[in-house]
Amino acid sequence: MNQAADPERGVELLWGEEPRAGLNLDRIVHAAVAVADAEGLAGLSMRKVAERLGFTTMSLYRHVPGRGHLVDLMQDAVMAGLTAPGGADWRARLEACARQGWELRKRHPWLAEIRGGRHVPGPNAVAYYDSMLSTVAGTGLTPAETIAAVGLVGRFVDAEALVLVEAAEAERSSGVSAEEWWGSRDTLFARLDRYPTLTRLWEEGGYDHPEDPFEFGLARVLDGIELLIAGRRDESRDETRCQVCGMPVEQPESGRPREYCSRACRQRAYRRRRTGA
Repeated sequence: MNQAADPERGVELLWGEEPRAGLNLDRIVHAAVAVADAEGLAGLSMRKVAERLGFTTMSLYRHVPGRGHLVDLMQDAVMAGLTAPGGADWRARLEACARQGWELRKRHPWLAEIRGGRHVPGPNAVAYYDSMLSTVAGTGLTPAETIAAVGLVGRFVDAEALVLVEAAEAERSSGVSAEEWWGSRDTLFARLDRYPTLTRLWEEGGYDHPEDPFEFGLARVLDGIELLIAGRRDESRDETRCQVCGMPVEQPESGRPREYCSRACRQRAYRRRRTGA
């Protein structure tokens, strides 16, 4: 969808490097968000936005070159004000970010439909991404692991939000809710008793009160990141290096940790302190 859009023009629009004609661009973006909220990204067109504003379609192109740029502007507009909460607990902060993203996607489901990696980010999106990175920076993860952990959480939120989008689209196009559709599948259910594990879980009530997919999944994703951080901290303790020669220092099981690999290095460090070297 957006691959044909000029990325340099996108940077100019998103980052305000050219004058904007009053509130016209803001009005266009606001109207486009309203259209996408009601009809999904598939229902968004320059014509529908123009009709909502009471202008011709061509008049919109004086401010926005095309639909691809408009989607980027919409995404950045709805992300205004998002920021990671403060505090020392990285998990609580990252979880709060995920919940912010989840609530935002429930208000604007079309966000999950924006696919591909060639969308120019705006200042609000970059600021939020930076604040998310800050939640796990300094936990002991490598820079690459920090970026990967935040990306994993973001993709999880998008994946769960896309399920909601697809369910809403199916209901919108068919006029039948998911509950009604599955409630009419008696002929299918009558054939499932030949599968023992499925039948046992059904009879034991596994489908009566299912786990919330978002809550369950988010907790497991954060568990995995927490396990990785704990492992990195253990490695850091195990890989203490000699302050003189840099060789690994074998640590005692108890007592004061050792700083030097040998008595010779300890003596060299002592002489350096004495001479000020």
